Amino acid sequence: MPAKEPGFAQRLQTAAKAKQAELEKMRATTQANDPQVSERQAARVETAEARKARTAERKDANRATAKEVEVKRAAKKAVQAQAVADEKARKETERVARAEADARLKRDQKAARDAKYAARKARQK
Repeated sequence: MPAKEPGFAQRLQTAAKAKQAELEKMRATTQANDPQVSERQAARVETAEARKARTAERKDANRATAKEVEVKRAAKKAVQAQAVADEKARKETERVARAEADARLKRDQKAARDAKYAARKARQK
């Protein structure tokens, strides 16, 4: 390759600059000559604002849904905690009742033994 010819990178750079210059020239002439440019720009702005409003509404709806889910989750946890507490109280009541029944049975058994013993002593005299 002779030294006078530009390299590949230089050719790419020159082509990119030319495309950019052509694009700028096209934009300048289109915007200056076209009366509908302002209408299209206004429509774009309106569309963008509508998009932002929809996005905000969607985020609000998502937040509301998340709050509802959190409230339901908290209510469910409260119900579960109450159920656990009720079960614990029921088991404690059963344990106390069983302990009282055992104590009553032992008293009755002791009374029966004492009665037998007293009857045996009474017979021996």
